[in-house]
Amino acid sequence: MNKNTFWLLLFALFGVHLIGVFSIPLMDIDASQYASISREMLERNSFLQIYDLGKDYLDKPPMLFWLSALSMKIFGIYDWAYRLPSFIFLMIALYATFKFAQLKYNQTVAYLAVLILASCQAFFLIAHDIRTDTMLMGWVALSIWLIAKWESSNAWPDFVWAMVAIAGGMMTKGPIALVVPVLAFAPQWFFEKKWAYFFKPIYLVGILIIGILLIPMSWGLYQQFDLQPGKLINNIPIQSGLRFYYWTQSFGRYTGENYYHEMSYPTFLLENMLWSFLPWIFIFIWAFVAKLINIFKEGLFKVQTERISFFGFLLTYLVLSRSQAQLPHYIFVVFPLAATLTAAHFASLLEHADRLHKWIKCFFGFHLFIFLILLIAMGLISNIPFGKMGILGVMIVFGTFIIMLKIGFNHQNLIQKWIAMSLVLMIGLNLILNSFFYPHLLQYQWGYALVKEAKKNKWEIKKAALYKIPNSNAFHFYGQHVFPVIQDSSLLKAGQWVVADSIPAQKLLLDFPNSSILYHGNRFHVTLLTLEFLNPTTRNRELTPYVLMELKK
Repeated sequence: MNKNTFWLLLFALFGVHLIGVFSIPLMDIDASQYASISREMLERNSFLQIYDLGKDYLDKPPMLFWLSALSMKIFGIYDWAYRLPSFIFLMIALYATFKFAQLKYNQTVAYLAVLILASCQAFFLIAHDIRTDTMLMGWVALSIWLIAKWESSNAWPDFVWAMVAIAGGMMTKGPIALVVPVLAFAPQWFFEKKWAYFFKPIYLVGILIIGILLIPMSWGLYQQFDLQPGKLINNIPIQSGLRFYYWTQSFGRYTGENYYHEMSYPTFLLENMLWSFLPWIFIFIWAFVAKLINIFKEGLFKVQTERISFFGFLLTYLVLSRSQAQLPHYIFVVFPLAATLTAAHFASLLEHADRLHKWIKCFFGFHLFIFLILLIAMGLISNIPFGKMGILGVMIVFGTFIIMLKIGFNHQNLIQKWIAMSLVLMIGLNLILNSFFYPHLLQYQWGYALVKEAKKNKWEIKKAALYKIPNSNAFHFYGQHVFPVIQDSSLLKAGQWVVADSIPAQKLLLDFPNSSILYHGNRFHVTLLTLEFLNPTTRNRELTPYVLMELKK
């Protein structure tokens, strides 16, 4: 792959990512909650003690909130301003992936690794649905590259910056930012018999650097929780915020101390990689198995090739899969390693194309079937769930098909065709998702939709309260206010504005018979899509009506 082709594809991918950053509303639950916390942090001017809708917050470390609050202070309270710091860290993840692959392999593998990472479906998703994992990916990829560079150069600045990156990752999502680099490098050093790397005095300096950088966050936790033991978080009394962060939140998932218990079977993360690492997941599995076979062929203690990406992914996966609580995005932290492993395998296939021609042809044929399914999905998405996308949708779908067809009939080898067709398809698919599907879908998220309507009608929405309707953090963020939640109707008063589901609202009319309905809406939990919802003819069955009403006696 030449440099010009690389930059052309990368800029096309960036363009699609930026559409997501600037045009898609924030989704409940996590992204809008973190944006709301960041806005509240800025409003309260409380950066060490963190609050969520006026209540003590402990679930995630503060780095995402700090940087997002700073961004909103500079640019204003916008969803894109919340996303901007995390998007920058995605770019850092790509840069670190490039440098790591270049250091351990060559320029071709580095180019491929960047394109594979930037085009996997998870990357498109977390570029707009910002969670702590978005920023974590950047910190961890940066630390792994810098450690590899330090190992190669023995230059102390590389080590120092690696420790800064680890500390940044720990302040983003916890000890996992330290665990992943350890799991990546320890097996490589062990099998290379580099025993000195396990006992270097410079590690004491590294611990000191990490410890110093963690002081502000730790002091905030100590003030907010340790000095005031017994605060309830998720109805559980917290005696120590420091213990919760450094132990319970991460290692408590194995000891049972953490109250989360969901999706705790070993293959959960791999099953979700079937969509999150599309379109590269099957070649990644081939790369992973081939790497494992190669390690045993070389001999465990006769290291001739890079194993950091293999063990970093494998051991992290095994650690995460043992957790009593798993979510699909937990494994995203090692997608830069998966991309590097996949890119290296593609390079190997190019080198041994004649010997592996049958396997390549078989896998390429299987991916043509996947491409066909995704092309059909593109056509359906642009025409059925939310009406027709119009001429733009036709151009994107038809253009994607024509370009892929042209690639298929050119004189490149199968590997080059495979990579090019995959990239074009993912660009086309996510162009439709980011510019059409998600913006229309989010109209059914009541918090965003209601604030949009309020701004249109110039309503004084800040005097509204929530009554017997599921909370929407998007409502608090876009409304730029912490709206009260009232469960007891006796606390409601005439003149108050209330957002409520239709059935509770009808009961309120018994006490406030002259109330006026200002707005009727229909809501849906947009992260739990169903076929009935996506089908316009059956969508009404899935929708829950709600109202904004002014209470009057």
